[in-house]
Amino acid sequence: MTFSEELRRRRTAAVARGVGSVLGSYVDHAVGATITDVDGRRWLDFASGIAVTNVGHAAPAVVEAVRAQVERFTHTCFMVAPYESYVAVCEELNALTPGGFEKRSLLVNSGAEAVENAIKIARHATGRPAVVAFEHAYHGRTNLTMALTAKNMPYKHRFGPFAGEVHRAPMSYPLRDGGLSGPDAAARVVDLVEKQVGAENVAALLVEPIQGEGGFVVPAGGFLPALREWATAAGVVFVADEIQTGFCRTGDWFACAHEDVVPDLVATAKGIAGGLPLAGVTGRAELMDAAHVGGLGGTYGGNPVACAAALASIGIMRERELDAAARRIWATAWPRLHAVAARDPRVAEVRGRGAMLAVELVRPGTLTPDPAGAAAVSAACHAAGLLTLTCGTYGNVLRLLPPLVITDAELARGLDVLDAAFARTS
Repeated sequence: MTFSEELRRRRTAAVARGVGSVLGSYVDHAVGATITDVDGRRWLDFASGIAVTNVGHAAPAVVEAVRAQVERFTHTCFMVAPYESYVAVCEELNALTPGGFEKRSLLVNSGAEAVENAIKIARHATGRPAVVAFEHAYHGRTNLTMALTAKNMPYKHRFGPFAGEVHRAPMSYPLRDGGLSGPDAAARVVDLVEKQVGAENVAALLVEPIQGEGGFVVPAGGFLPALREWATAAGVVFVADEIQTGFCRTGDWFACAHEDVVPDLVATAKGIAGGLPLAGVTGRAELMDAAHVGGLGGTYGGNPVACAAALASIGIMRERELDAAARRIWATAWPRLHAVAARDPRVAEVRGRGAMLAVELVRPGTLTPDPAGAAAVSAACHAAGLLTLTCGTYGNVLRLLPPLVITDAELARGLDVLDAAFARTS
């Protein structure tokens, strides 16, 4: 029996069944873009812990920052005894997120918590109850964020009832929209909201600039700017969920920048802290300061060790220009993925930006989703030493999220494995 097999036995006896895992092996260590399991097997990582380890696994600057902070103190609770690193991370977020206006930030633990706080802030500031979210959206696993999330299985099934005053609008999904333009797709949203909800009742419009779990859906050009324009006119808080797209992942620091969209509030997490749990809400000072003292916070929010890791990670992103690195990854991967699409009739679309790339699989000659095909390709990759993920409302999208520090040779090797996996499963 291998050590991984022994750990699987122990897991079955100790861990709740509802917690899933992609790999059946157990990690021993990971460096850069490579994961090694307890039995010595290695995987090239095209998952990055779901867009978390943008700066790579065990980045030396992050490791050193964490070590130094742990030696000083691990926790005081910022609401009890504050510390400089929390303030410094907020300063960085205020400077990095889109918009030249005065900003404030709040630090919490996870993406779901960031989204919840963004909604709390929008409701408090506007005095309105309703929130508009989108088809195919994913925003988390807490009660409110499950309500905001579109997909039932596995995220919502039998976990209700959910929080109220959440309204679903159609997303711009070019592959499945019949050629609808971005502005026309936005007009469809506005018409629905104004007729069924009433703009005067809407506190927040919550949107992922590129959807994550929903299938790496890139909306048609003009969709986000048109919604931004409507939200401004209607007094609705435009909230960008940049949890998966943020921190250089799409070739810019934040995905909204690709169309010069400036949100009122931005929710961040994942890539912010090199693998440590940290998240934030950043936005217009008048909105962020609207809540009363004591109305925002949390025991572990902005933990000093996570803040130290975030400051080190942001430093790496700047020094190594990881936004440009994401664009280089795209320049290499995009033609390779399109070459696969030209050969494999299951591929309906290659999409994404930067190092956030996806391939949607369908039954040849149709738009009928092919989740079994996506699962087969991903499993073939795993067997050949490449860690990939699937996603999408229909489970038929293969997604690629390599660390932004991946070398050219590693990227090429991973794409070779992917190419062979498509050929082997066609």
